[in-house]
Amino acid sequence: MSSAETGQCDRLQRALCECHRRIPSGPARDSGCRHLNRSLAQCLVSVACPDELEAVHSLCSTAGTALKRSQCQEAQLSLSTCLSSHQLSP
Repeated sequence: MSSAETGQCDRLQRALCECHRRIPSGPARDSGCRHLNRSLAQCLVSVACPDELEAVHSLCSTAGTALKRSQCQEAQLSLSTCLSSHQLSP
């Protein structure tokens, strides 16, 4: 994932950094910055693995048959695999 691809998430990252700068570490920060942290994570996942994320949203959004639950699990595994492929090796 290049910096050009993550560019659309830059505003959220700056807002999260500002939130961390303003609020001291602890429960208040956890609570106060939670929405920004979640939004940034969602943005980065949607940039890195858009098709897999869409599959999870469509297949896992409601309860359903055993087949749909199985398809949801497969979609979640595909998303996990995609995200793993973007992780940096130690």
